[in-house]
Amino acid sequence: MSIVKRNNLFFPSLMNDFMGPDWFGGTEKWNASVPAVNIKDNTDAFELELAVPGMKKDDFTVEVDNDVLTISSEVETENEEKSDNYTRKEFSFTSFKRAFTLPETVDGSKIDAKYEDGILTLKLPKKQEALPNPKRLIEIG
Repeated sequence: MSIVKRNNLFFPSLMNDFMGPDWFGGTEKWNASVPAVNIKDNTDAFELELAVPGMKKDDFTVEVDNDVLTISSEVETENEEKSDNYTRKEFSFTSFKRAFTLPETVDGSKIDAKYEDGILTLKLPKKQEALPNPKRLIEIG
């Protein structure tokens, strides 16, 4: 363990290790087959963006059940090449599944999804009662 001096205080580097992302084996245990997700909280909807390049929109299954949004994909590819003196057969199978518990403010019946340029985007509209009220002028009596 080494000692690091910052702002005239001494902190063991163990604290840096503990607070870092790979304390529990982070990056080497990271599953590259699970796509990264960005979640945006817009005024009228939440927006999820999944980075899944090289796929087609038919490769995805998106469903809502008991306020749980599940996004999954299973893709199997197989290539076979035959020649006079050899046969080469390659195949791969990739899959992922991500599940998100929907907040009470989301209208699960109006979720929209699109796949474009390697990004799967889901728009989760907020219920009308969850939207911010417009500013109004109060008259003084």
